[in-house]
Amino acid sequence: YPLYLFSPGVKDGSWTILQLVEALGFCLENTDPRTRGRGIQLLSQVLLECHSLLQEKEVLHLVLFYENRLQDHHLMIPSVLQGLRALSLCEALAPGLAVSVLKAIFQEVHVQSLLQQDRYTVYSIITNFMATREEELKGLGADFTFGFIQVMDGEKDPRNLMVAFQIVRDLIVRNYALGPFVEELFEVTSCYFPIDFTPPPNDPHGIQREDLILSLRAVLASTPQFAEFLLPLLIEKMDSDLQSAKLDSLQTLTACCAIYGQKELQEFLPSLWSSLRREVFQTASEKVEAECLSALHALSACLSRSVLSSDAEDLLDSFLSSILQDCRHHLCEPDMKLVWPSAKLLQAAASASLRTYHRLTHSILPLLLEQYNKHSQSSQRRTILEMLLGFLELQQKWGHIEEDESTLLSLQETVCSVVFSALTDPSVQLQLVGIRALTVLGSLQGFLSPSDLELVVDHLVRLALHEEDSQSSEAAMEAAGSLAPAYPKVFSGRMVPRLGEELQSGKADSLAKGLNFCSRDLHSLQQRCLQALAAVSTHTSIVRETVPVLLQHLRNVQKGNTAGEIVSVCQSLHRVALQCQQDAEGCWYYHQAVVPCLLAMAVQASSHPLVSKALLEEEVLTAMVPVISAATTHLSPELAAQSVSHVVPLFLDGEVSFLPQNSFPCSFQPFEDGECLEPQRRLVALLMAFVCSLPLNVVIPQQERLLRELLALSCSCSCPFTATTASKCFAGLVNKHPAGQQLDEILQLAVNRMEPGLTEGPHRIQALTLLLWVTKALVLRYHPLSSHLTDKLLGLLSDVELGPTAADGFSLLMAESPDVLHKGCHADVRIMFRQRFFTDNVPKLVQGFHGAGADVKANYLKSLSHVLNHLPKPVLVTELPTVRAGLSRGTTALSCSDRVVQLSTLSCLQPLLLEAPQIMSLHIDTLVTKFLSLTSSPAMAVRIAALRCAHALTSLPTIVLLPYKARVIRALAKPLDDKKRLVRKEAVAARGEWFLVGSPGR
Repeated sequence: YPLYLFSPGVKDGSWTILQLVEALGFCLENTDPRTRGRGIQLLSQVLLECHSLLQEKEVLHLVLFYENRLQDHHLMIPSVLQGLRALSLCEALAPGLAVSVLKAIFQEVHVQSLLQQDRYTVYSIITNFMATREEELKGLGADFTFGFIQVMDGEKDPRNLMVAFQIVRDLIVRNYALGPFVEELFEVTSCYFPIDFTPPPNDPHGIQREDLILSLRAVLASTPQFAEFLLPLLIEKMDSDLQSAKLDSLQTLTACCAIYGQKELQEFLPSLWSSLRREVFQTASEKVEAECLSALHALSACLSRSVLSSDAEDLLDSFLSSILQDCRHHLCEPDMKLVWPSAKLLQAAASASLRTYHRLTHSILPLLLEQYNKHSQSSQRRTILEMLLGFLELQQKWGHIEEDESTLLSLQETVCSVVFSALTDPSVQLQLVGIRALTVLGSLQGFLSPSDLELVVDHLVRLALHEEDSQSSEAAMEAAGSLAPAYPKVFSGRMVPRLGEELQSGKADSLAKGLNFCSRDLHSLQQRCLQALAAVSTHTSIVRETVPVLLQHLRNVQKGNTAGEIVSVCQSLHRVALQCQQDAEGCWYYHQAVVPCLLAMAVQASSHPLVSKALLEEEVLTAMVPVISAATTHLSPELAAQSVSHVVPLFLDGEVSFLPQNSFPCSFQPFEDGECLEPQRRLVALLMAFVCSLPLNVVIPQQERLLRELLALSCSCSCPFTATTASKCFAGLVNKHPAGQQLDEILQLAVNRMEPGLTEGPHRIQALTLLLWVTKALVLRYHPLSSHLTDKLLGLLSDVELGPTAADGFSLLMAESPDVLHKGCHADVRIMFRQRFFTDNVPKLVQGFHGAGADVKANYLKSLSHVLNHLPKPVLVTELPTVRAGLSRGTTALSCSDRVVQLSTLSCLQPLLLEAPQIMSLHIDTLVTKFLSLTSSPAMAVRIAALRCAHALTSLPTIVLLPYKARVIRALAKPLDDKKRLVRKEAVAARGEWFLVGSPGR
């Protein structure tokens, strides 16, 4: 009978289960076991669908029936088990029935003789009962454990083992009685250790070796009762020749230490230490060494946790004594062969607890200090200091120093002497380790005395400014930045004034000569001073000292008419701004001090005929933009509103009263007409940096007027820099502007200004620049007008004059802009704008390419290349069908003689080869031919691009590549002799990869 005839009747109540059993009576009582089996199978299938509807009385009768059927013919057992699984899910199961079912299974069914699926059914029944009838099962005592051992014994299928391991773990962690069967339960699970399983290809079940390893480890490491059986097994497997067995054993030991105590470990500690020591001393595997050290750490931590009774042996002390006995003498050997393995073992144990740290450092630190002074070679001293540094970092981990216990505190003078001597050593590598050690010592609260701190500052200044090697200089600056927040008074009172003095050119010059640094010119020394001032500005009180020094130096170098020096000061100011952003007080101080000062200096330079114009150079203004932006992005809305109320009127109305030294020879009117005001108009870049970095909810005064002025300037200014910054500022404001009528009006005004400008006139490039930035602003926020503007851009690709610039503009649309329209400056950026742009516009680009004339095809290819190169790689793969239709015809562009077309096509194809090898394989013959021919192109850029594409071909499936291997290797021999080094470099890389095609393990 088909199942659909019965299940609906049971579900809607027109049939009871007992009536169904009576209806199936002919089948269930038939003398043919196969017929009986089909009847039970049908009944079990109905129960699996309707078990939630059963009444307690029905469940009782069914349980008794199915238990009785377990004694029937073996052909019926699978169907009977399915019925019992359905009954194990019933909420109406009467007390005692779960125990009755399991007893019947344990007694009547030889589980391991069943098929995998039927064994899985038994495990499912047990799991269901353990989830809902735990107390009843615990009433069975150890009999339940013994019964399950019999069920599991001999299991081999990974699917079943995953469930069986979970059952064993639940037996243990839920405190089921194991009774006298602890060893038997351990044996029935540990026989699988270590796991040796390789899933078959295309395994639909998805069980990996790692899954089984972790599941079994959870069992073995679940109870200390297994310790006496497990630890000998682990020691045996640690001595195995198989690395996988070693790793599994070490990781299991580490897991066990979390629940073991001294009692479980005592007997095996010598053997465990012997195995761990041998592996660290002898292994060539970094993985094995790392796991050994983790296990030693876990053992030491385990022994540290144990509470000792008054008469018990202190196992931790004896264990650490063994470690010291076997490792300490290696630290003194002249050849230093086993120094690092010994140090790693000692540090692994010392890191386990504060007690182990004190016990080991009491013996090791004096020895290391003695060895440092004993050796004279810098390389040996560096090794010893690195070991010392490892122990110092452990002290840093434990925090404050206990005066009565700390060996380190008693050795303070010697430790400082050793570290300071390393800082003055000629060896750069020893200096670097010394700087790291100095940083750690400074982090230990109370370790360095006031006189030591002064000496620390002196060393850092010397290394930062006058050390010949840049590595030491940079490390010293980084160390100063790390230590400054801990000792702000020392660094602001001693280091900052010294750096300020160095910036005074006369003193710095004489000092440089006095120290015999003839090779270091004044400019280089001042560069380091600026970098050091920025590096040390990691605390608000220090920022209050460094910022005035930097601003004063900026005023000084401005007079020298040197743009490079001004840029260097701006770079240092930018770093300080970034370091202030997370501190509200420091951020506001910085903003108030720096932004008005920069604006005042720039306005002065643009208004005064006798003041140096270096501040107005594009390079300098570009360097000032991130300074003002970083000083603004993290302001609170209230403070930002306060600041914007001054800055915007400055540009719109010439209101200069808030600027320091605000006496200017002429008014500041950057948006007024007049050729003489061109220097002032360049300062729109600083306005852009400020207003485009404000939080979204800050109201900008006179915003509509400001937008109109920016729009007019961007379309009419003949200076490309000014026009571009005005366009970017306009776009940044439009991106954040609330939706509504005002935004629609300003956008319509912009379109009305752009469209005529794009058609004709002297400002076509300016109109295109504005179009690009406004389009980007709208694309980012999914504004409806973005589609119309994008279509305008697509139409310009066929323009002979503007087409190449419009094509490059697609990179601007897709890439992240460094100064405006990014999330860091609070722009409205939707997360999938690139994917949406791709979907909407790539089909249009492909269609436009096929319909374009030969003279503008390159513009479409270049646009497509920019879109593809900026698309997230996972998205690129999923969207490839969109462009695949154009690929077969698109590769014909490689035959074009136009270098730009060839380069654009190659730049399109390379990302596709890397990200979509299966699809690109369809064009392998054409691609190989075209790429190889272009490796002989007269244009170097084309040769390089073709070689990169030939290299990328190796990402295609090996079976596709093998027929072409010999041909490609022969063809790539020629560019190995190319006259250009960059071409030869790409040829070597590509040819080498083609040689490996088809190699084992590739």
